[in-house]
Amino acid sequence: MAKKRAREADGAAEAPDKMVEDGESSDDDDFDMVNVDFEWFNFAPDIDFHGTKALLRQLFDVDATLFDISGLADLILSQPTIGSTVKVDGKETDAYAFLTALNLHEHREKKPIADLTTYISQKAGTNPALAAVPELLSSGKHVGLVLTERLINMPSEIAPPMYGMLIDEIEAAVEDKEPYEFSHYLIISKTYHEIESTLDIEERKRKKGKQDATLFYFHPEDEVLQKHAAAYGSYDYTKIDEAIADSKRAFQDMGVMPRGFMILIEASKFAGAAKAISEYLSPPS
Repeated sequence: MAKKRAREADGAAEAPDKMVEDGESSDDDDFDMVNVDFEWFNFAPDIDFHGTKALLRQLFDVDATLFDISGLADLILSQPTIGSTVKVDGKETDAYAFLTALNLHEHREKKPIADLTTYISQKAGTNPALAAVPELLSSGKHVGLVLTERLINMPSEIAPPMYGMLIDEIEAAVEDKEPYEFSHYLIISKTYHEIESTLDIEERKRKKGKQDATLFYFHPEDEVLQKHAAAYGSYDYTKIDEAIADSKRAFQDMGVMPRGFMILIEASKFAGAAKAISEYLSPPS
């Protein structure tokens, strides 16, 4: 509990609260690497609204327009000691990354959560691998919805400290009789696969033939988390189409087609999953 209260007092975590992204130029590189200090902070309602909202839009991709993203950001900011932001220029700047957990049952009557829960249930219903999700969400159990996103060029090594601090904060909150004693954690994320451009697909078929799509992870830690999952799987966005993927293609043969991704983990296995992320992604000492 002391660690969480210390974060309340000074706005930043104690240890680990800073990570240095270190690098040097080499003969094989045509650019220079720079040192960047990453700092972890509690959510600050008077500072983090716009940054959190922008990252939520990125997380939900084209389907972000289906939700009250502003209301969801406000809800996240209403529980500032659960979760973290990552910044590089001090507390007063926008976050480059965030992670938090919301109690879906506790907030079930609030419109942003009601709409999001309906959306999650519907999307899970499209993938047999996610059949356990709608049943769980309608069971009345306390499910922790884990939302996390970061700017596309942020190093994945920031993920282990965020997950570690989230676990500590939830343990402290449960000790304080706050509503964070979850039966499961449901992580919303995204994946992508490459697709042939719709503009020249016939030409590519003649050149290379049809190839199976390979799944890629925007968040490398998801590949670790799914090994500890009770269920996981992808789903199509409501508003996606190949034309959008084509517009995102920049000087490459293949376009990018994003998809939503869910990982359901029993609460008893969440700490072990977070430890596995740390072992996989933590920078060498």
